[in-house]
Amino acid sequence: MILRDLKRQPADLLSFEGVELASECSTVVEKERIRELLARGFLLSQALEQWRARAIWVISRADSTYPSRLKARMRADAPPLLYGCGSISLLETGGLAVVGPRKVGNSEIEYARMVGKLAAQAGKPIVSGGAKGVDQAAMQGVLEAGGYGCEVHAEDLFKASIDRSYRDALMSERLLLISPYDPSSSFSVGHAMQRNKLIYAMADAALVVNSDLNAGGTWAGASEQLEKFHFVPVFVRSQGQPSLGLSALQERGAISWPEPQDVLSFKNIFEKLDVFRKKEVHLSSSELVNDLFANPPQSKELDTVGAARLSVKRGDRVDVSSTTTATLGGTEFATHVAADTLFNFVRDLLLNVEDATLSELEVAEALDVMPAQARCWLERLANEGTLVKHGQGTYKGAKL
Repeated sequence: MILRDLKRQPADLLSFEGVELASECSTVVEKERIRELLARGFLLSQALEQWRARAIWVISRADSTYPSRLKARMRADAPPLLYGCGSISLLETGGLAVVGPRKVGNSEIEYARMVGKLAAQAGKPIVSGGAKGVDQAAMQGVLEAGGYGCEVHAEDLFKASIDRSYRDALMSERLLLISPYDPSSSFSVGHAMQRNKLIYAMADAALVVNSDLNAGGTWAGASEQLEKFHFVPVFVRSQGQPSLGLSALQERGAISWPEPQDVLSFKNIFEKLDVFRKKEVHLSSSELVNDLFANPPQSKELDTVGAARLSVKRGDRVDVSSTTTATLGGTEFATHVAADTLFNFVRDLLLNVEDATLSELEVAEALDVMPAQARCWLERLANEGTLVKHGQGTYKGAKL
């Protein structure tokens, strides 16, 4: 933190200014301690040699190969070092993060495996935590189908790097194993929880196959994304055995997974989510109002994830440009007025939809907002009787 504030790099500690720089860092780490650590060059060279013998590489945030998505999303919390085994080029491929508990039924295991298989066929990598259960099933599915994967480990990268089940995929450069922790580190709950952030940050979207309610690492990681970090859109399984945990995550803003059955449908989901991946940040309510008024949504016809089509009549847009100055004055009252004006605009827009069925994902993509915001609007319209909820994540006009 101090080095960043001083606009310096760790390598500067080894320069002729190193002594002075170490003194400036002494408020966090004692000067003598810094000296002792810097003097361990021989021990470091031995560690590097040991890692290389296992085909393990290490990069720092200062390296050009460090994944840009981690820097953009995690900022100061991005791990200072990443250890890895496999093709370093896979650090920037993104993909679908598939997460879930270790203890799940056979149906959830098979579901995760089939998601991995479909991802491979669609050319999308799978990102997981490498844990038993859902994580391993999804990775097995994508690798068996000839696809690509990235596993983020919280412990013992050494052991994983020589696992027989990984050998062929590693040698063919279709699998990347990474960890922010020493390759010989043992398991700890803290490491596992921090690892969850990296899984989401390395992906383009996340799918929660199952989750306990208010307990476990899957619940904690998904809730954290929905309520705090917003790195990527979070989906939840929408077919098969119901889950209290998944239902609760939906209440917090998770989206029903459209359950694609073919390659085209799977690819279509990511095409629609591409706009959200590029934003890299979650907009607050006031920022969202500014964003939308600065670029008023244009009515357009969209291909849908399912059979429905969202086709808005171009001649029925509501002119809100005259309210921009008055409602974005900076006060809390003005923000509320802007939010209501925006909601009324969305209501009028959706009432002119030619097709009777609307999905959260379609509305989010059409209006260029986060899926959680689209869901908020649709639920509000359903509560007031303008729309009627029709299945998970879809709505119909009340009068239709």
